[in-house]
Amino acid sequence: MMGEHHLVFTVIATDRPGLVERLADAIAESGGNWVDSSMSRLGGEFAGIVSIEIPAGRLGDLHQHFDRLIADGIAITLRSEPQAAEEVAGISASLEVVCQDHPGILRDVTQVLTGLGISIETLETSVAAGSMQGERLFTARAELRLPEGVTAAAVSAALEETAGDLMADIKITD
Repeated sequence: MMGEHHLVFTVIATDRPGLVERLADAIAESGGNWVDSSMSRLGGEFAGIVSIEIPAGRLGDLHQHFDRLIADGIAITLRSEPQAAEEVAGISASLEVVCQDHPGILRDVTQVLTGLGISIETLETSVAAGSMQGERLFTARAELRLPEGVTAAAVSAALEETAGDLMADIKITD
């Protein structure tokens, strides 16, 4: 037996009914198991990232199914790992940022996080009308993985100056 492969792929396509079904069918018909995913509709496009496990001997089948989807205008980028990634060490924390929208918010916040060795596990951002004056409100929500020795309180303290500079409300919870 050649073993299982862990594959991660991204998919981007013009949003239309049946996209997820077609992906799920291609994976199932190839003997694969859909493990994890995150997908959403953004600006009329459907975008997602999917993690699957598939027997090594069936990779050719999967490529054939994906080739048909690609020919139909569905962009798929595949990354192969010989086995599933190990669990990440550290504790989880949640981050929420809310402020008036302007360029550079995410860069400023993520620079502080990177400096503390923090990994971002999930990130969702949006910009929406925030007030009667027509100002746009930026919101970011993230799930973080804090390295050993870094507490949510330490992250909050490290982000205080950035929050002041951005005039943002930044909350860290564990």
